[in-house]
Amino acid sequence: MSKASEPHAADSHEVIRVLGARENNLKDVSIEIPKRRLTVFTGVSGSGKSSLVFDTIAAESQRLINETYSAFVQGFMPTLARPEVDVLDGLTTAITVDQQRMGADPRSTVGTATDANAMLRILFSRLGDPHIGPPGAYAFNVPSVRASGAITVERGDKKTVKATFHRTGGMCTRCEGRGSVTDLDLGQLYDAAKSLDEGALTIPGYKPGGWNYRLYSESGLFPSDKPIGRFTKKELHAFLHHEPVRMKIAGINMTYEGLIPRIQKSMLAKDKEGMQPHIREFVDRAVTFTACPECEGTRLSAEARSSKIGRISIADACAMQISDLAEWVRGIEEPSVAPLLTALQQTLDSFVEIGLGYLALDRPSGTLSGGEAQRVKMIRHLGSSLTDVTYVFDEPTTGLHPHDIQRMNDLLLRLRDKGNTVLVVEHKPEVVEIADHVVDLGPGAGTAGGAVCFEGTVAGLRKSGTVTGRHLGDRASLKDAVREPTGVLEIRGARTHNLKGVDVDVPLGVLTVVTGVAGSGKSSLVHGSIPAEGVVSVDQGAIRGSRRSNPATYTGLLDPIRKAFAKANDVKPALFSANSEGACPTCNGAGVIYTDLAMMAGVATTCEDCEGKRFDASVLEYRLGGRDISEVLAMPVSEAERFFGAGEARTPAAHKILERLADVGLGYLTLGQPLTTLSGGERQRLKLATHMAEKGGVYVLDEPTAGLHLADVEQLLGLLDRLVDSGKSVIVVEHHQAVMAHADWIIDLGPGAGHDGGTIVFEGTPAALVAARSTVTAEHLAAYVDA
Repeated sequence: MSKASEPHAADSHEVIRVLGARENNLKDVSIEIPKRRLTVFTGVSGSGKSSLVFDTIAAESQRLINETYSAFVQGFMPTLARPEVDVLDGLTTAITVDQQRMGADPRSTVGTATDANAMLRILFSRLGDPHIGPPGAYAFNVPSVRASGAITVERGDKKTVKATFHRTGGMCTRCEGRGSVTDLDLGQLYDAAKSLDEGALTIPGYKPGGWNYRLYSESGLFPSDKPIGRFTKKELHAFLHHEPVRMKIAGINMTYEGLIPRIQKSMLAKDKEGMQPHIREFVDRAVTFTACPECEGTRLSAEARSSKIGRISIADACAMQISDLAEWVRGIEEPSVAPLLTALQQTLDSFVEIGLGYLALDRPSGTLSGGEAQRVKMIRHLGSSLTDVTYVFDEPTTGLHPHDIQRMNDLLLRLRDKGNTVLVVEHKPEVVEIADHVVDLGPGAGTAGGAVCFEGTVAGLRKSGTVTGRHLGDRASLKDAVREPTGVLEIRGARTHNLKGVDVDVPLGVLTVVTGVAGSGKSSLVHGSIPAEGVVSVDQGAIRGSRRSNPATYTGLLDPIRKAFAKANDVKPALFSANSEGACPTCNGAGVIYTDLAMMAGVATTCEDCEGKRFDASVLEYRLGGRDISEVLAMPVSEAERFFGAGEARTPAAHKILERLADVGLGYLTLGQPLTTLSGGERQRLKLATHMAEKGGVYVLDEPTAGLHLADVEQLLGLLDRLVDSGKSVIVVEHHQAVMAHADWIIDLGPGAGHDGGTIVFEGTPAALVAARSTVTAEHLAAYVDA
């Protein structure tokens, strides 16, 4: 055999080899993943898919890339520990496209998160009439600056001294590029009929006698015994608007400033989601956000808005629906900027192709759903020239109507066909169908999962007899009889976002599904038009909490458990909290010790004194029903439900919460598992379990099937039925055909997305929808139930 026909050594690395992966609940997993193919990872919620794909393969790829940078640069990067795995061979650069929501910075928009805004600014700086300056003059996050004096400007070796310097930016000076201004309702800050001595301030954290309060009552700038309503103009100004000044108050040097700027800095500058509930409630009451009167919410200065191409300013372009903007750009014929127009055209077309043509570039990125955020991130990679990259996707079909899933499949296949390895964690059978290779993890969740149940083709999976294989062909059927509504919730003239004056009666006392293609107006209708009074809304947003938070602390379960332990042993309840008196003194109750290794990756090691149990040794001597507190926190929900349900440890208050957790399908979670390790679907179900105790009569759920395995959807439908049968009204925003088929009433929005949507295209029973076949949803539902 001649040398020329022998295979080249470089072509022999055709697989990513994983040996002995033990991250989280993985049990020594060893697999080979083919490169330049589409591999789908399936398995029930909590079976270890993310642990294998994200925490092992993608994490190690990222860590190895970070190590190629200098120690100085690494100092600015997140430190990544090596995953628990024996061998990882054949890795390529991994690009993770996850569902983390984009930053909630008010100046971050869809346009700034992609390159579209930057390209538009260059386009206007070249073609805009009148010409007002360089691209920065059209940017709402660049302020205008003027300075005078001896200013040295360096360009290469040349130094020039200028007497004045100015930079033209496009930022609106009134709202500083935020598009909205905040007004404080003074009536929510203080009681004008009372004096400060009588406790006039009603702001959380401003208790009479506390430092925040004494700053004002003992400042001496105004009388503390006079009702605020009777202050003179000067006194009121000193109280509300005084600029910061150092002064002695109660014998201590402090900075005094007016109440309004102080509240704005301490409360309004923070992300609302990160606030404690009572402070968030106060901010909701006291603050009104209105469109900036100066820039009319466009964020841009008058100069930036005056420069136009044709009759369109950059503010008009950013406010257009992206599909319309793409058409407008196509109509610009100017050879001098031809390459720029081509690049901008490609980016805008990618938005349309991926099913996001209904967005506008000025949409704040913090308002995008997890699925939308993931698809916006994808746009950066679609035009990429990179090949032999590993793309890792986390349920890319979240928030997608069956009609849009086909488009997503095409994009995944396109990425693969460019010579990339595509790894997808997914439950939807439509995506599993297109896989070249399937890895099914399980067999159960949590400690019952973490093993590979099947590896091979889709056809092989169907015959394999695994939970996924058995359920892949599942089809829910239409119900024989639907429930009769007990009343209706009237919505009249709804115009939130793209809704076109929608009038609809949402039936009460039944299971109602609101559906429609992505961007058709479902969330606008449900969250924007249903009154908040008596409504329990459960979404998939992150649960704010530290790595010390766990299901027991979040649901309030720890309180009755601590009290039961305290009563049984005749000691204080605080001993049984790892965040309080019972904490191990070495690790402060964290269970691990974090060691910062300066510029190397930091490491977390299990605390040797408490062996990761988080409690002081003396606390573990106290028992309840033969178990100590650390053993109870290590129990899965299902075991704890039995433990607290009968016998010596019987605690009705704890048992009730555990029943609700098992009800929503979280029986496998351990009570002490950190919340930071939960998936989006698990977070939503944990919130649902917590809210089920509330008195609300109407439950609004946002895609509760997200992250749910086909086998778990059945359990979810049972839970929704139980909620309705207990007298609640349940409204679900959902695309999953099984939930649609199970509904008593369907409200379908459309016909398209953005300005092509926003109307009700069908309302009635699922059977009537299938019979009419008048909408995109109807076609897909009919195919699903095989009608």
